[in-house]
Amino acid sequence: MNVAVVGLGLIGGSLAKSIKRHSGHAVYGLDIDPDVVTRAMMCGAIDDPLDGDRLRECGVVLVALYPQKCVDWLSENADRIAPDALVVDCAGVKRAVFGPIDAIARRYGWTYIGGHPMAGREFSGFGYAIDTLFARASMILTPPKDIDIARLEAAKAFFLAIGFRSVRITTPEEHDSMIAYTSQLAHIVSGAYVKNPLSARHKGFSAGSFLDMTRVARLNEDMWTELFLDNADLLVPSIDDLIFRLSQYRTALSDGDAGSLRALLREGREKKEALDEPEVRHADGEN
Repeated sequence: MNVAVVGLGLIGGSLAKSIKRHSGHAVYGLDIDPDVVTRAMMCGAIDDPLDGDRLRECGVVLVALYPQKCVDWLSENADRIAPDALVVDCAGVKRAVFGPIDAIARRYGWTYIGGHPMAGREFSGFGYAIDTLFARASMILTPPKDIDIARLEAAKAFFLAIGFRSVRITTPEEHDSMIAYTSQLAHIVSGAYVKNPLSARHKGFSAGSFLDMTRVARLNEDMWTELFLDNADLLVPSIDDLIFRLSQYRTALSDGDAGSLRALLREGREKKEALDEPEVRHADGEN
């Protein structure tokens, strides 16, 4: 099968490399930077550049661009996509892209499923793309409500075959609600935490905790600004909830209330221990 990868940054480049590692599919790649396409060819991540003729021959089209760019590219190239193709965007928010792309797909007849590979690194760009990025990752899919089940099963099988640990099926609304907490809030907290003036003097005083807390502060501010604003209605309540919980710790400390502080710490430990219980992996790849 021929697979198109549009956008050869960290995610798109890693998808291309994973496909080549785990399958015999031909991969055609497109990027705004021609040098990146050349590098991808030289290292074997793609077979050839993606053009209009090759796009028509691709059974799967993966669009790994910023949210609005996903919509724009698919709108501009919709008539070049084969009617029997599966199109999956990889944007980090789903409500902002799902409706517009779904409308385009229905107009032109190809199958669209929203997607989000749940993996990343603190660095961006093709130079950091690796073929093992998704080895422990889930692929989130947000299909239309009237999706043909056979097409959905084929999509799940494709992502499991190219190296994902599991596939999770959900709605754009649930995706954005969860991602506001599990991903976006973590990036905001990390960025705020590292701004403390003491961070400049951390060497010799820090270990794993500091590194864990500051890792995702190293981000692509252009991409994350778009993601945060697209999801602001769900991200702001997550920030408010964190501020409220931090205030509980602050009050206990300022009051010298050892009992309340101990209870808060115990509750956090117990929550984490419950999260660390082994997950059950289902036969179909869903958790």
